Amino acid sequence: MGNALQDQLIKAGVASKKQAHDAKKNKKQKNKQARSSNEKAVDEAKLKVQQAAKEKEKRDRELNKRKEVAAQQKAISAEINQLIKANAIKRGEECEISYNFEHRSKVKRIYVNEELKKQVIQGTLGIARIEGSYELVPKPIAEKIQQRNEKRVVLFDGEEQGADENDPYADYQIPDDLTW
Repeated sequence: MGNALQDQLIKAGVASKKQAHDAKKNKKQKNKQARSSNEKAVDEAKLKVQQAAKEKEKRDRELNKRKEVAAQQKAISAEINQLIKANAIKRGEECEISYNFEHRSKVKRIYVNEELKKQVIQGTLGIARIEGSYELVPKPIAEKIQQRNEKRVVLFDGEEQGADENDPYADYQIPDDLTW
C-alpha cells in the first residue's frame, strides 16, 4: 500500500513519480542512518559504562589494599604492645637516675637505677615505646619488636662508640658528674 499523500500529489500533477521515488529513497536512508546512529550511541554508552565499572573496580581494589595494610599495621602494633606489656622490666621507686637517650632524632628520658642503666649501656636491655611512654625490655624481646617495627625500639649494641676523626671536641674530656 502506497503513501496516500504521494498518490494524490502525483494525480494532481504537482509531483512526478521520480520525485516520489526519490523522496521514498531519502526517507529510507534517513531511517537507516538514524538506526545506525542509535546503535552507535548505545555502543558508546555501553563502553562508557564498562569503562566506569573498570575504574570503580580499580579504585575499590586500591582502597581494599590500603585497608588491608592498615589492618596489618594495627595488628602488628597490637602484637608489639602485648610483647612490651608482657616482658617489661618493672621499675620501682628506687629508679631515680634519669637516663637520657635519643629516639627518632629527639632526646628522651627514662628513670632507671644504676644496675638497669649498666644493662642498657651494655646492650642487654632495650628501650621500647608503648603508648607514648618508654619501657625496658630484654634484648631478645627488643630484637623481636625491632623486626616488626624498628621505630618502636631503641637498642644499644654495647660497644663503645669510636671517636669521630672530625670531632672538634675530641681532645676534651667529659666530666664524670655529667650523666647522659
